[in-house]
Amino acid sequence: MNIPPTPAQEQAALDWLGLLHDQPSSGDQATFSRWLRADPAHAEAYAKAQVLWELSEEPARKLADEDALALQAYLNKMNSSRRSRALRWPGALALAACLLVMVSMGAGWQPSRWVDELGADYVTAPGEVKAFTLADRSVVTLDADSAIAVDFSHGQRHIQLRRGAGFFSVAHTGQSFVVEAGGGQAQVLGTQFEVRLQPAGAEVTVLSGRVGVTPSEQGRQQVLTAGQQVAYADGVADAMQAVDSESRLAWRDGWLNYYQAPLADVVRDLGRYYPGRLLLLNEEMGAKRVSGSFPSKDPLAVLNALQAVLGFEQHRLLGRIIVLR
Repeated sequence: MNIPPTPAQEQAALDWLGLLHDQPSSGDQATFSRWLRADPAHAEAYAKAQVLWELSEEPARKLADEDALALQAYLNKMNSSRRSRALRWPGALALAACLLVMVSMGAGWQPSRWVDELGADYVTAPGEVKAFTLADRSVVTLDADSAIAVDFSHGQRHIQLRRGAGFFSVAHTGQSFVVEAGGGQAQVLGTQFEVRLQPAGAEVTVLSGRVGVTPSEQGRQQVLTAGQQVAYADGVADAMQAVDSESRLAWRDGWLNYYQAPLADVVRDLGRYYPGRLLLLNEEMGAKRVSGSFPSKDPLAVLNALQAVLGFEQHRLLGRIIVLR
């Protein structure tokens, strides 16, 4: 049985691929041939590097740009005295190589997470769901890969959802309890509800009690009760809808439940439980609908099950990035 290539061998393959696409000398070509023949794992690593070359220019550029912007914001927030420069990427291979180097370092290289967590009071890592008791005895359960900042000064209980999602069991104290997320806010006195950030805006789901949801500072408030949900983005709220709150909030017990949800949404959710990156490149595939109940603790098993039904391809690279197409 062949031993799979190590991350170091895969990185070496990326280096060779870059060199061979940049007018190599005859000596370079001879050295590469010897390297390729030295170990069967080298050939496998080089094949993976070629797949990466074919697949990753667009997503690598997107993620690299996002990380560059997040890193700049992080440095700005830290009031760095040194002038930072925008990251420049010379080509598709450099994009892919740099991306995989960053991803191979694990969750430590996530500038967007650094920005979210700068000033946050409670944070969960990818794959971690955890409950926290606040100073007023309210309890917040953070979904995986989430962060909040808490401010109980000025006579108001104020929460900023900075990443992910939180389920709030609010203690009745007479003071309002406000969760700010995605440009809007949810306000209650005592209830149980979830606020979840979306790619744009946020979504509020109520398990019990009443929650006033305002999509912007000047927006009109909608009052939600148990079993109701509303999403908003760019200051505009969608129509309120009835939902099975217990099913929608089953992530607290380790389950992700879907009914006719786009695969793209499912992959985005699974990404919070996976320690690297999941990239779905096929928009047509991402629009396919998924129904089912899946264990959040094993995102790779969920991907394999979905692949068996929907037939998309998976490419694993450096153990930290999975490309779906």
